[in-house]
Amino acid sequence: MNYSVIDFISLLGSVCMFLYGMKVMSEGLQKVAGDRLRNILGIMTRNRVTGVLTGILITALIQSSSASTVMVVSFVNAGLMSLNQAMAVIFGANVGTTATTWIISAFSFEVNISDYSILLLAAGVPMMFMKKSAYKSMGEFLVGFCFLFMGLDLISTYVPNLQENPDMLRFVTNYTTLGYGSVLIFFTLGIVFTMIAQSSAATFAITLIMCSQGWISFELGCAIILGGNIGTTITPVLASLSGNLAAKRTAMGHVLFNVLGSLAVLCCFHPFTELVADITTACDGINPLSISDAQEAGMRGTTLLDERGGMTARAQSCIAFGLAMFPTVFNAVNLMIMIWFTKLYVKVVCWIMPTRHKEDEEEFVLKYIGRGLLSASELNITQAQKEILLYGQRVERMIGMAKKMIHLEMKDEEYQPTFDRIEKYEEISDRMEMEIGTFLNRVAEGRLSPEGKMRVAGMLRIVSEIESIADGCYNVAKTLNRKNQIHVEFNDGVLKEIDRMYDLVSEAMTNVLGLLEELETPENSRIVAAYNKEREINNLRNNLRDGNIFNINNKEYDYQEGIFFMDLIGEAEKLGDYMLNVVEGVKHQFKTLPSMSK
Repeated sequence: MNYSVIDFISLLGSVCMFLYGMKVMSEGLQKVAGDRLRNILGIMTRNRVTGVLTGILITALIQSSSASTVMVVSFVNAGLMSLNQAMAVIFGANVGTTATTWIISAFSFEVNISDYSILLLAAGVPMMFMKKSAYKSMGEFLVGFCFLFMGLDLISTYVPNLQENPDMLRFVTNYTTLGYGSVLIFFTLGIVFTMIAQSSAATFAITLIMCSQGWISFELGCAIILGGNIGTTITPVLASLSGNLAAKRTAMGHVLFNVLGSLAVLCCFHPFTELVADITTACDGINPLSISDAQEAGMRGTTLLDERGGMTARAQSCIAFGLAMFPTVFNAVNLMIMIWFTKLYVKVVCWIMPTRHKEDEEEFVLKYIGRGLLSASELNITQAQKEILLYGQRVERMIGMAKKMIHLEMKDEEYQPTFDRIEKYEEISDRMEMEIGTFLNRVAEGRLSPEGKMRVAGMLRIVSEIESIADGCYNVAKTLNRKNQIHVEFNDGVLKEIDRMYDLVSEAMTNVLGLLEELETPENSRIVAAYNKEREINNLRNNLRDGNIFNINNKEYDYQEGIFFMDLIGEAEKLGDYMLNVVEGVKHQFKTLPSMSK
């Protein structure tokens, strides 16, 4: 046997280079596109056809169905996309991912990209050191592209030669003559390998090498790729584990789409493979199934096999074309059938993953703002006002969670879920600020009266300050988490003072929500009350700060406890400032409101 341990390690390194290249290329493309792709997904219409086309486009651009699906899961988790919308995008993503297979297929044997890799690296690496981020991202894409095909070329170099080392790969050939059992074995292999590599492109590349080397037939290569469609669902599933119920349902919908489609093809695998072979023959001129027949018959010295019995470049090109055609036909057929059952998919997913807790049922969606603007601009302002009130109510819940967390320890069962929920709410708050702000900017660009423009400007400030309140609540949670990690405990007196401060904050937020409820006709009494409450918060902060120094000096509690105590008090005072800024935003909407000062 001529195949050494060094050769095997070199093979593993080649696979790693391919995977790294794929990762860098995908990340580079995502950075180049930036928030544009996220905005496309975020403003998705309810039209399932548009959703499918968006999924195809985004996935084709970023070269990863896993990345686009994870993005969709995050949007559903944030409440900016419904489950119905997400399913349409996911359906399209499965078609868009075939772009990667076609790239690999087109360049793997027709053009040896690795010959030009040094030239491309010479262009890409300097771009990575440029100041402009767009150039850096494009440089990353070029470097990743080079590594991808250099890795593919090295895989071809270091895979063992079956003719020279028959004993080494006998275990592969032992499972190629079991009929339909071989199909199931290699189908399972595709699932496992893709789950491990978390890349269907990597599975395709390895399958392409195995088929071109004659290890397995074209049919078994198709079985591996079919299994890869299920294996690739592992990434969005992992991404959804930390999300809410809607995110988990989205990931489950992705799994169902691929599993049901794959099982359907398995039931008629041979006819389906023959269909793909016929399409390949019509396009490429050679039937990929005939290559295996030629190998079995020992037809050497032909256009398909060389004198040593290996595949010619023409045969390899045909195999690559056929393997790329298989997932394309599979996903296209699967899409054309499944797209009409989107609502049924949603019902099935909800049945599989039912609601167990009331909190799980809560969906963080924009309730009043639609996907488009109404013809009457003033009605758009009214919609935005209702959405802002809902936004404020959700942030108020964060204050309640933070107050609850003050009295929890890490050993408590509710501690970690409470922290995770605050963290999730903060992410949701960021998304909502972006969506509402974008909507208001679009409204401002329309035909508005001077009063209308002033109201929009005030609401933009309100939205920004509400998001700051959410950030402040998250900071409180992080402070408490640091305190508990190093096992600092507050005595009853300190807890009582903290509760006093956060009770004032809660009262201030209640008053703010009252103002938001009557945003068109705010009462001056509420505005005055807001200023008075903010003074109370500031005065209490000052008193507690002085008392903290006294208590530390008198050994009432240690210095570290005092630091965390004042950190929490300081965060509460900031929350009060943000709430007062909301009040200022309310005042900014109307010239007739009296000017108030602290």
